Amino acid sequence: MDALLVVLFAVLLTAFLFAPLGLGGGMLFVPILHYVAGWPLDTATLVVSLLLTLSVSLGSGAVHHREGLVDAPSVRRLAPFAMVGAAGGAVVVHVLGDALDPVFKTLALALVAWACIKVGRRVRHGTSEKDGGEIRPVALRVGAGFGGGASAVLAIGAGAIYIPVLNQFGGLPSRRAIGTSLGLMMLVVPVAIVVHAGLHSGAWPETWALVLLPGAALCGAVLGARVGLTLPDHVILRVFLGLLVVIAVRYTVDLVGHLPSILS
Repeated sequence: MDALLVVLFAVLLTAFLFAPLGLGGGMLFVPILHYVAGWPLDTATLVVSLLLTLSVSLGSGAVHHREGLVDAPSVRRLAPFAMVGAAGGAVVVHVLGDALDPVFKTLALALVAWACIKVGRRVRHGTSEKDGGEIRPVALRVGAGFGGGASAVLAIGAGAIYIPVLNQFGGLPSRRAIGTSLGLMMLVVPVAIVVHAGLHSGAWPETWALVLLPGAALCGAVLGARVGLTLPDHVILRVFLGLLVVIAVRYTVDLVGHLPSILS
């Protein structure tokens, strides 16, 4: 029971922190399920992480939509490309099979390192409501497709990809890019879940995990979108950065442990 409460609290806190940032939370959800709950790094765990990510995007996305921060035309234009990417990413995970663990952790470590750099810069230089860059349709579509693929492979919302793509190539200011990223997640993450579930032939987590964990994520996301947006950005970013560093260290330790088997 104590372990369950820890996992539930960790999921709720993650959703609270990620909601104001326009991210789905998968970068922390997978480590929570893998290291704290002790689940294997397999398709079933990725699906649960995606369910949690979907809950965050629904909770936070609804708040952003009410504030008029979701650019619906951009969502409609880019969702098909991101969906194709998500379906393809799920197939890649299925093909990897038992090799998923080291491949996942290598890719996740790269994404976490990139996120640490981006967040570190924001902590040092502060945040600003930047105007969007020049609209570049090809780069926008490629970025959306890549984000969809990363969403399925890494069980994330891919906001860390969608937001800069929408800002730099889609002409959207930062806050509107965040809302639109959440709108994309609402449509793309279900595709990844369905394809993953259709290809998975192994066991699934217990029912409580499929009910309580998404519920905790949804509550955390709604609270985060409402309350978290009123907190100073540097406070949330510093906590987020600290968690990313811990995850990066843990993934690195695990990958070093894989080296003997890889080299042999």
